[in-house]
Amino acid sequence: MRSVTLFAILLGTSLFCCSLPAQNFSEILGRPTESSVTMSVLFDQKTDVYWEYGINQGVYSFSTSNFIAAKDTALDVDFTGLTPDTKYFYRTRYRLNGTSNAFLAGPEHTFHTRRAPGSSFSFTVEADEHLYDKKGVRSIYQITLANEAKDNPDFMFTLGDIFGDDHYPTTITSAEMDALHKDYRQYLGNICHSVPLFICLGNHEGEKDFYLRQNPPDNIAVYATLWRKFYYANPYPNNFYTGNPDIEPYGMDHPENYYAWKWGDALFVVLDVYRDQCDTSAKPKNWDWSLGLPQYTWLKNTLENSTEKYKFVFAHHTRGEGRGGITTAKYFEWGGYEANGTTWGFTTHRTGWEKPIHQLFVDNGVNIFFQGHDHLFAHEVQDGVVYQEVPMPSDSTYKIGMLANADAYVSDTLDGSGHVKVTVSESCVKVDYIRAYLPADTISGIHHNREVAFSYTIGTCSSLGITDQDTIPEIIIYPNPADDKLTIGLQEGIKPVQISLISTLGRILLQTQSKTIDVSSFPDGIYFLNILTATFEMNKKVVISRY
Repeated sequence: MRSVTLFAILLGTSLFCCSLPAQNFSEILGRPTESSVTMSVLFDQKTDVYWEYGINQGVYSFSTSNFIAAKDTALDVDFTGLTPDTKYFYRTRYRLNGTSNAFLAGPEHTFHTRRAPGSSFSFTVEADEHLYDKKGVRSIYQITLANEAKDNPDFMFTLGDIFGDDHYPTTITSAEMDALHKDYRQYLGNICHSVPLFICLGNHEGEKDFYLRQNPPDNIAVYATLWRKFYYANPYPNNFYTGNPDIEPYGMDHPENYYAWKWGDALFVVLDVYRDQCDTSAKPKNWDWSLGLPQYTWLKNTLENSTEKYKFVFAHHTRGEGRGGITTAKYFEWGGYEANGTTWGFTTHRTGWEKPIHQLFVDNGVNIFFQGHDHLFAHEVQDGVVYQEVPMPSDSTYKIGMLANADAYVSDTLDGSGHVKVTVSESCVKVDYIRAYLPADTISGIHHNREVAFSYTIGTCSSLGITDQDTIPEIIIYPNPADDKLTIGLQEGIKPVQISLISTLGRILLQTQSKTIDVSSFPDGIYFLNILTATFEMNKKVVISRY
């Protein structure tokens, strides 16, 4: 959000007319298609507004109709009749309602309509902003958003736990939910004026099926749905997007909670793992959790009918809650097995359903499943499907998720704060974890803002000059599990500045510069190695076992 001062206007004499008060507004784009985009604008005063736009910088060949934006009421306006696969430039024109002043011009911003097959583009993903409960810190969140803006993506995702606060779900008020959702516009408005926003719901949003049934419409789920839709334009089914066709009561209309669309050579699918489950509790477990048959059927048809080269699926977490990626993907509706990991239960518990969710991904060529919830970066692969855990964009400690949840992952795990950038081309996909740092945390020179902490590719990227040169070198820990000694294998020329052995409670048990560590005095269990060098930092899970 930015402030725009309306100065006194000289009326052809030496006298100035009345000074007008400051006017604050935010612009957030959503629902981009091949021929349209939706503008959500919020003014702090009643305002006359319209938009000019065109395909050349500074040249505005088209304009919308004039609208009146009520004070503190988000106004959604569709720019229509646009040309596919085209970059547009636009600016907001506005004046206080009830005046005859000239329309002022806001800054020039941009957006891009749907890319044609074969085109290259990028998008960004963040998750678990958590500003509402102090886990998230606003200063570093602003740095992450600025980093995403520098990536110049076509659009961005948040994977949930952004707006809501379900820590007191039975007493929270509509006014409090209003404030929680409005709060983010001051930050998202600094990027989403040019980067359309897609919202995936998290568990803390409170938009759960269980809550929807509690004394409606006076409950957290109805409040959250109404205020989310009031401030942010998420997709609903039309001739471009598919998704949830339900019309819900109490003014919620289309809930805009799960949806899919095609862009370039990719299919994008956003799931809601909370709303359509007919749950008997706020935190259903095991077979009590479900996508719900309507959403499952839609997902199955969407994947099976797609001919796109790349397929990306997004949700806050596998099976709604719990921790981990592929460690949870084996069980219950997601993977089909009972809790013992050997007994097949899908046929019994999901009568008439064809196959588990993970098998849908495998059989239909899903490349990456993006999830949040665990507040760290983790990269795992199961049956050719990447399970990509997305880090917090607002963790000023850089350690929240790593200390709490890394033991739920079996492969590459990294701490830190930041976002994931995905570059899509005809021949490959490249994924980068881009870290965010507060200025004070870069003084040592070990880390710098926007450093690429981890990269990987799908397909052949070398022909486009896309390389993994910023990827952290491979680190081998052996033996793992270990009984008396651990050896850290680093590429030639890389020397550790410090290696720390850390307990699952975050306690530092040992620090050394040696690449061979004596662990004979430590009890059996799970530990973490923090490996710090002059150019990168990485955490690895290790196991000490003497059986």
